[in-house]
Amino acid sequence: MSTPGIVIEPAVTDRHKMEFIKFPLWLYRKHLKDPYWVPPLISERKGFLNPDKNPFFEHSEAEFFLARRDGQVVGTVAAILNNNHNKMHNEKTGFFGLFECVEDYTVAEALLGKAREWVRAKGMDILRGPINMDINGEVGLLVYGFDGPPVVLMTYNPRYYEGFIERFGLSKVKDLYAYTIKVQDFARNIPEKVLRVAKKMQKRHNIAVRPLDMSRFDEEIAKIKVIYEEAWAKNWGDVAMTEREFHAMAYGLKQFMDPALVYVAEIEGEMVGVCVGVPDACQILIHMDGTLFPTGWLKFLWYKRKVKDMRLLIMGVLEEHRLKGIDALFYLATAEGAVPAGYENCEMSWILEDNYKIRRGCETLGGKIYRTYRLYDLSL
Repeated sequence: MSTPGIVIEPAVTDRHKMEFIKFPLWLYRKHLKDPYWVPPLISERKGFLNPDKNPFFEHSEAEFFLARRDGQVVGTVAAILNNNHNKMHNEKTGFFGLFECVEDYTVAEALLGKAREWVRAKGMDILRGPINMDINGEVGLLVYGFDGPPVVLMTYNPRYYEGFIERFGLSKVKDLYAYTIKVQDFARNIPEKVLRVAKKMQKRHNIAVRPLDMSRFDEEIAKIKVIYEEAWAKNWGDVAMTEREFHAMAYGLKQFMDPALVYVAEIEGEMVGVCVGVPDACQILIHMDGTLFPTGWLKFLWYKRKVKDMRLLIMGVLEEHRLKGIDALFYLATAEGAVPAGYENCEMSWILEDNYKIRRGCETLGGKIYRTYRLYDLSL
């Protein structure tokens, strides 16, 4: 697809990839002057785009494109072929992600057109996104709740992206919700009857809820992966992570992890459930310019002590143990750990719009939807 005045080119050299990575820094900080955007670490983004370092590329592929006008970068997009998704769901779906552009629809049209062209050439029937790079990563377009910075591993974008994407012809396929809740309400709002039953079941089945043992991190993560895979296996769009993908995700979170927010449930020594909360690293990263050097480490250490918010990222229980009140025990343990540690607010995300059971649980605790993220499809 050719758009007058706009050149779309693949980011193949190291210089081009660095332009791809740094474009959002220019767009949000200098061009839009957006106070809420949080810059990722440049070193992390370099590894994310590197096929030799990101285990996603062991089974799938992506190509990264730059949009230029008069030599200046004015937008980016990734066109993605996730082979594991298509095998698991028996689909021919291609994806787009890492979409950023100036407020000019012709730029967005050229970028999305390139992604459509690329996935169509791979034999795909659907273009879906935005997803960076798969469903287990940063997912969806922010369409509601622009009144603050994103929470760790959640997306953020200008309001005008929604209009651009829909004008191109993409239509909603699924909404994802983020709930907000006061951490102390975890314990306060658990219905008395539910907590009473949970305590009774805890005694009957000898359920132990304990913090993650950081000294045995690899062993603990291997067990958590089994629970994660089963608990999310029936979710829309779910794709099981490979061993290396799960390991990479776990170690990426470890640098920010607080043992006061991570719990596992065991019955007779066997792990049957997991609840993972993480401090909101975005409250640290927003003060950094995407780098740890020369003063980034000092900022990291300083602001790490000031994080007051958390994200409840994962909570899952093996199916045969789901009627034993373990979820209530997790909420209670999280409150008992998080409140003394100084955490005040929690985002519970993301939750599929039609996952009514989990949504009811959030709302029972007093959670309110405060942000909505949208995934779009385009039939090819």
